[in-house]
Amino acid sequence: MPLKKTAFPSAPQAALLLLSGFLLQYLLGAVLYDVRNSLGITDVQGQALVMLLANGILITAAMHVREMSYRDLVHPSKNSLLLTSIFLVPPVLFLIPLTVLLDLVVIDGLEAVLPVSAWEQQAFANMVAATLPAVVATCVIAPVVEEMLFRGVLLRSFLEQYPRGVAIGFSALYFGAAHLNIYQFLLAFLLGLLLGWLYERSSSLVPCIALHAAVNTSVVVLQTSKASETSLDPFAIPAIAWLGAIIAATVGAAVLRRLLGIRANRRADRT
Repeated sequence: MPLKKTAFPSAPQAALLLLSGFLLQYLLGAVLYDVRNSLGITDVQGQALVMLLANGILITAAMHVREMSYRDLVHPSKNSLLLTSIFLVPPVLFLIPLTVLLDLVVIDGLEAVLPVSAWEQQAFANMVAATLPAVVATCVIAPVVEEMLFRGVLLRSFLEQYPRGVAIGFSALYFGAAHLNIYQFLLAFLLGLLLGWLYERSSSLVPCIALHAAVNTSVVVLQTSKASETSLDPFAIPAIAWLGAIIAATVGAAVLRRLLGIRANRRADRT
């Protein structure tokens, strides 16, 4: 009997799906490692290519099982894609300053308790290096493919099977675990909760991709700034910057709550 479109993936199936993705990345990385010199690509370019190919295969396979089109994956909402972008992306971007500052506080606390090893420091530096392949991978490819997978495939399926809070929590948990280290796990989990709420209310990946890309880009900019050591210390950031970030986030959250709350109420009225 064929699977129903809403039956895949469940939470256990999602874990196996992500495990298959890691295995696929390993296999593709091994193949590419042997031919990268002849192709003339660097390690960073190779990593970006492997990530894109592995996630593309994974997402395409999940879409085939669920009988979804790319249009249905990216923007299943009945609202206009253009209007969704115009009305939701700006208030989402208002959340970025405070989100990044809070991320700095969390990571500073984690590093105080669990100092980062030299290997991890090098790995994180490679992720946010100011090279074109690294920037494209971190700021463009990762936000798009990760939102397609974790919100477009996993969360959408979870919302069809579990209560709203459980579904968002599961998707955030898997999103954090996929980063494979405690530092990014906590940050990705918290960000995943916000991204999950945005997707559940908007039924669109557009605001999710915008938020994800803006956060990653902000981190890259901070890491590569001339005063990086100061800029990454949350306690060295002026109070006026915190105040401005809080005000911007309050405005953005109020607008989003208003817009998405209206949509949720209309959806409830129709049911």
